[in-house]
Amino acid sequence: MKQLLSASIVCVLILPLSLAFMRQNNASSTPPKYVPVTRYDAKRSAEGDINDAVIEAQRTGRNVLVDVGGEWCVWCHILDSFFDHNRKLLKYREQNFLMVKINYSSENKNENVLSRYPRIPGFPHLFVLDGNGKLLHSQDTSQLEEGNSYSYNLDKVFTFLKSWAPQR
Repeated sequence: MKQLLSASIVCVLILPLSLAFMRQNNASSTPPKYVPVTRYDAKRSAEGDINDAVIEAQRTGRNVLVDVGGEWCVWCHILDSFFDHNRKLLKYREQNFLMVKINYSSENKNENVLSRYPRIPGFPHLFVLDGNGKLLHSQDTSQLEEGNSYSYNLDKVFTFLKSWAPQR
């Protein structure tokens, strides 16, 4: 009887600990929430950032928009402001693409990763990848500019995004 009582007490004590352990293991097996790369950062792993975006693109049915530039790049900031000021364009981009900023600067040119893609004629430069990480398109952003106004052309940028959005 003492052995049965001891075994019952052990079970009562071990069961909650086992359940807590199982919950913790299940929580840690859940992939971490994707965090978009929204700044050019010489210290980041471009390869890791692209890989994370591709995994999230597969999960969400979007494509990846790789934005290569740097904090030094005036046109990179103009492109960011352009999206921020054109809410419909920004919403369309967010629904169809995962944006990943890749640094290119004297501190870190990310040559290993960027050598996989076509030559970049100027900055910012956009690469469109599908949900498997395959290059779909290389876009020279000077072709999306609004002439002499130091801005981008809304119709050209929308057309570019619509041309490379995933087919649903």
